[in-house]
Amino acid sequence: MRPAKTSTLYNTLNRFTWLMDLYADNYLRLCDLVELQALQPGVYFSEGGDGLLLRLEVLERHRFTLEFKLSYTLQDEQTGALDPSAMVRVYTDSRQCEVSHCYVGRRWQDVLGIRPSPAQMVSHRLRMNGFLNKWLLYLKQQNHTASTWFPEQRAVAFIAD
Repeated sequence: MRPAKTSTLYNTLNRFTWLMDLYADNYLRLCDLVELQALQPGVYFSEGGDGLLLRLEVLERHRFTLEFKLSYTLQDEQTGALDPSAMVRVYTDSRQCEVSHCYVGRRWQDVLGIRPSPAQMVSHRLRMNGFLNKWLLYLKQQNHTASTWFPEQRAVAFIAD
């Protein structure tokens, strides 16, 4: 095998491979947290060992994709948005899970500009999905599991108590 003339291509492919591996790992961590096949559009809550109410809002369900917003019920004082939060897309056929953005109104175009380089885009995706990976691990450690979720109707009574 001939050595590469520059390491740029190798580093780009390596970082892209790392990102795809992170997507697969996020999918596995998410499967520990929730039963993906049972999720239908709606809002679900889970209380873990940290005493915080975790909120999962399923926005869309298609044949091979699932889109939802994962957040706590805490609100940002400046925007009123739930914080922290992550917009998540799950590809059930390829068993991958990615986060597209973590703040309301802050999509990649808002952060990187309209024409980011591929390296900038991969770096941004690595940061966002690294955040999701660590958060999913933390949620598992706080005993959020597939069996701790309940629908929004029960949450109203739960919050009132």
